[in-house]
Amino acid sequence: MPLWVIYAVVVLVSWGILGIFQKLSTDRISPESTLFWTIVGFAVFLPFLYPGKQLLTYSTRAIAYGLLSGFLSNLGVFGLYAAMRNGGKASVVVPLVSLYPLIVIAVAPFVLHETMTVTQGLGAACALISVILLSA
Repeated sequence: MPLWVIYAVVVLVSWGILGIFQKLSTDRISPESTLFWTIVGFAVFLPFLYPGKQLLTYSTRAIAYGLLSGFLSNLGVFGLYAAMRNGGKASVVVPLVSLYPLIVIAVAPFVLHETMTVTQGLGAACALISVILLSA
């Protein structure tokens, strides 16, 4: 089994459980406070990823991409928390916001020069249909 599949399963399981904790936290505290504690959770995890490694040896462009990724990630997480805090059901909000890969799928051929097969396109359409059915 390729290593990327193992990492993808880690994402599937951890983010699946994460959706439950996100709703539990936004039911009890504000989206801003939930985001703050999420960032603290990231900070607690980081030393396990970077023990003794150099973080500033990368190009300015690579660091800018990382910073932009962090900003957009936090903006999206805040939107998710605010949606759940303001009446959104986790069973609808989490699958809806999980459609973000559709943006990557649409842009990847132009920006990343990747190709998509017809089967992958059908998979993306099924993902969109599934969220529509979940939110009905």
